[in-house]
Amino acid sequence: MSDPTFLSLPYRTGKPRLSGLTHVLDKGITPAAAASLVAGAGDHIDVWKFGWGTAYIDRSLKEKLRLLADHDIGACLGGTLLEIAWAQGKADECLDWAHRQGFPHVEVSRGVVPMSPTEKRELIRRAAEHFIVLAEAGAKDEAHQLHEDEWAAEVAGDLAAGAKWIVAEARESGTVGLYDSAGDVREDIVDAIVDAGSPDRVFFEAPRKDQQAWFIRRFGANVNLANVALDDALSVETLRLGLRADTIGVGCRGVLA
Repeated sequence: MSDPTFLSLPYRTGKPRLSGLTHVLDKGITPAAAASLVAGAGDHIDVWKFGWGTAYIDRSLKEKLRLLADHDIGACLGGTLLEIAWAQGKADECLDWAHRQGFPHVEVSRGVVPMSPTEKRELIRRAAEHFIVLAEAGAKDEAHQLHEDEWAAEVAGDLAAGAKWIVAEARESGTVGLYDSAGDVREDIVDAIVDAGSPDRVFFEAPRKDQQAWFIRRFGANVNLANVALDDALSVETLRLGLRADTIGVGCRGVLA
């Protein structure tokens, strides 16, 4: 059955997208649940992150990776696992393993172990030899948040080191990094990020509906959004298309439109 066409809606990029990507967070769902989700919302999912260390212990990993590849969804190894491997002197082994498993993307971050910006960029360079790299910028610890100039330097440096995209930190809670403790957007930080790297090179972590709507209103339907809950993939697409009160009238203002 074809999609209806009687409404005037914002322009949306199609797969394979260069902008307007939706990045979802898998906390460890079963292959059956993944297949059901992809059957209904796969057209609206571009990057599927295996959160934390779930990929390392998931016995159904190969099955899920095949499913995602069949639906043009980029599987991404979460940054925490690579950080732990790096701290143990096993980063190359982790990257070799991810390559053998068939991951096309890896996330490089420095949110859970002590790692300097220089060390992070060297890890990005090593990962970029075989993967599309998503480099996470920003701090997970709400007590040690970065200033605007620090955000800008990290974004610019990570892109120069070979990252394809920047993932602007917010955690699953949406209360650090891009946001204050109440979950409100820190607009000065967003401005600094955009000045250092154009919106089409940045994924804004936005786990909450009000945060997703804010970025769509600011940048248009084709902004890149990350850390979207799996169950919210379809509802995020309705936000992009102005089919909810939060974004009605957003218009054809996609970042590359």
